[in-house]
Amino acid sequence: MKRSTFLFLFIAGVYGTVLHAAAWSVNNFLMTGPKAYLTYSSSVAAGAHSGMEECKFQFGWERWNCPESALQLSTHNRLRSATRETSFVHAISSAGVMYTLTRNCSMGDFESCGCDDSRNGRVGGRGWVWGGCSDNVEFGERISKLFVDALETGHDTRALINLHNNEVGRLAVKATMKRACKCHGVSGSCSIQTCWLQLAEFREIGNYLKIKYDQAHKLEMDKRRMRAGNSADSRGATAETFHHVHATELVFLEDSPDYCTRNASLGHHGTEGRECLQTGKNLSQWEKRSCRRLCTECGLRVEERRTEVVASCNCKFHWCCTVRCEQCRQLVAKHFCARRDTAAVPNHIRRRNKGHKR
Repeated sequence: MKRSTFLFLFIAGVYGTVLHAAAWSVNNFLMTGPKAYLTYSSSVAAGAHSGMEECKFQFGWERWNCPESALQLSTHNRLRSATRETSFVHAISSAGVMYTLTRNCSMGDFESCGCDDSRNGRVGGRGWVWGGCSDNVEFGERISKLFVDALETGHDTRALINLHNNEVGRLAVKATMKRACKCHGVSGSCSIQTCWLQLAEFREIGNYLKIKYDQAHKLEMDKRRMRAGNSADSRGATAETFHHVHATELVFLEDSPDYCTRNASLGHHGTEGRECLQTGKNLSQWEKRSCRRLCTECGLRVEERRTEVVASCNCKFHWCCTVRCEQCRQLVAKHFCARRDTAAVPNHIRRRNKGHKR
């Protein structure tokens, strides 16, 4: 899906709810009320997009690979499930929005915010004090809540789960922040350091949340009390369940479907036709097993296809100052999951991939 389409759909989803929200104000903001949201709309949309791109990276070689249909989850449009995968989409898109708002604030893109200097001058530890320009995550967190959390208009268990997982994403941005320091002293002696907090690379946040995904906790709800909708009994059951959930823990309500097979109604494409990895340099064990995970265990066969790849080669530097390259063609072997005769597929393979096998 093109980024322009993504931005349009996300902003439309945001404005559908946000523009009817109550007026708000923050210190030093030049505007109040709905008009103020326009200042941050492009950053919010770009942040959600970066979250979905990170999702695609983290799940690139898994049965569920954050397909385009996951966009519906990030815009909270027609959300029909509360699976482990849904929890990650909420967390990573929420983290992406907060991250981008914080970064753009530090870059001076907004007149209404700047560095977080609230700690400056305080002793932070032995041999260092707070100073410099810390990334203003409190600003990013506050504004991202106004956009992302405002999309949850329900009061049922699913809405609370989504809000909880949104918060897990924002906490991940804070948990991965790094301390950067600058030395001071005679002749570079570094007798004292001035330190500030800065955002980690977004990839690190994605890695952090992927671990949370693997450790996600399934909520065991009383089905009878849940069916009571938004009644006091239902809210009581939900409150009791969330009382035991840690703030940094991703939660889900339903088991994952079988991602091996195509399900058009749920937007799952299955693994037929997916590329997998068998050979290559610097592959992780997880990547090396991708053909078995995506093809063999899903009742498919691994098919090798040779494709022609054109790439720059024999590059030479010419004085002054250009680099000229030739265009080389080479055949590259790639592997894909292909259908095979179902009569030859053992029953035990057909039954695989139930529950949390990705």
